[in-house]
Amino acid sequence: MAWPNIFQRGTLFSRFSHHHVVVFLLTFFSYSLLHASRKTFSNVKVSISKQWTPSAFNKSIRLPVEIWNSNHLFPSAEEATLFLGTLDTIFLFSYAVGLFISGIVGDRLNLRWVLSFGMCSSALVVFVFGTVTEWLHFYNKGLYCCLWIVNGLLQSTGWPCVVAVMGNWFGKAGRGVVFGLWSACASVGNILGACLASSVLQYGYEYAFLVTAAVQFAGGIVIFFGLLVSPEEIGLPGIEAEENFEEDSHRPLISGAENEDEYEPNYSIQEGSTVTQVKAVSFYQACCLPGVIPYSLAYACLKLVNYSFFFWLPFYLSNNFGWKEAEADKLSIWYDVGGIIGGTLQGFISDILQKRAPVLALSLLLAVGSLVGYSRSPNDKSINALLMAVTGFFIGGPSNMISSAISADLGRQELIQGSSEALATVTGIVDGTGSIGAAVGQYLVSLIQDNLGWMWVFYFFILMVSECVPFLTRGFS
Repeated sequence: MAWPNIFQRGTLFSRFSHHHVVVFLLTFFSYSLLHASRKTFSNVKVSISKQWTPSAFNKSIRLPVEIWNSNHLFPSAEEATLFLGTLDTIFLFSYAVGLFISGIVGDRLNLRWVLSFGMCSSALVVFVFGTVTEWLHFYNKGLYCCLWIVNGLLQSTGWPCVVAVMGNWFGKAGRGVVFGLWSACASVGNILGACLASSVLQYGYEYAFLVTAAVQFAGGIVIFFGLLVSPEEIGLPGIEAEENFEEDSHRPLISGAENEDEYEPNYSIQEGSTVTQVKAVSFYQACCLPGVIPYSLAYACLKLVNYSFFFWLPFYLSNNFGWKEAEADKLSIWYDVGGIIGGTLQGFISDILQKRAPVLALSLLLAVGSLVGYSRSPNDKSINALLMAVTGFFIGGPSNMISSAISADLGRQELIQGSSEALATVTGIVDGTGSIGAAVGQYLVSLIQDNLGWMWVFYFFILMVSECVPFLTRGFS
């Protein structure tokens, strides 16, 4: 087993400048804020369901009965739950479509502009969806669906952009551990969203949406003024130049000597006359790259399970064990803690082995056992939290790896080096395909749970995780 040079020399972190640290933190927290606003919706489902369902025992009703009866959405909690699952599906389908588009747009426009626009616009939509409609007591299924479609499209600008920016700053050496740690941004966002929602839920679910939307909007402003898209923007050499200097055998297959002569680290990327402009690959070319389709299909199955935990875990804990909604929100954090540890550790191991697929395949095989164990968790919060963390380790970890480090590997493989404008497109394809699987899954989860119960939902998860492994064996890394 070869020990990567980057670890032998102990220079993984010493080679990074303060610009690398700033980019790491800004992209990390920008996507964390996007995920926090998504997590808010899953954390307040019980409160929303009560508000949308008329009942003589519904203490959340603050309107006269006559007015409420003329505005209520659903006659029963079951139908309200099914509609919440439909909203998840609508969001994920629009999010998936948006990812394919955002990846292409991100490779052709300034990544900073696209990311900032998506964050600020999405924050406004979330504010209208959860806060304004409640303040005005305006409950309309059509409006909710339209707003969530728009929110999905706007939120899709996030992941392709942040992965592309990170790919511009961090090379393949040590990418597994760096991206493994960085991909915890989604889990940190889930934790942040859960904490924000539970802290103000006592005042009404509309304040949970208000707080997360305000924080996300502020984050979008910071990104617009503070994010550096690539090292070339400030005259530093790009990662391809560094990798070619460190290891001659990794020279790009497409770039020629003329590119090497023309490259000068002093030049800014803005000086178009002195820097060779690269061309973005087409959507079809990106799909044909080795490993893109197998990993995309594997991620479709895996993201279905991962996002089902993301959307339904607080509701499951409250519905199945009878725990208070705020307690269920806080307890669900342990799934994300497991995902953070899993993504970082598995990324580190994959760097040592210099192969990612075997590490992920083993983790997913163990995930089957963890799902069986968690589905039989007793009504004990400590045991449930432990089993939840283990499940997050084996499911959230591989999910983070595929969507970050592996996407960056696929977008910067030797076949297309010399064209840095492929990262966002490839990331959009992988994450977009995954989101299609997740979108279908959210509706199926609500349908299976309503007709067969939660145990059959876990059987469905086990089947989906098992389907990931054959696709991973066809991946190139």
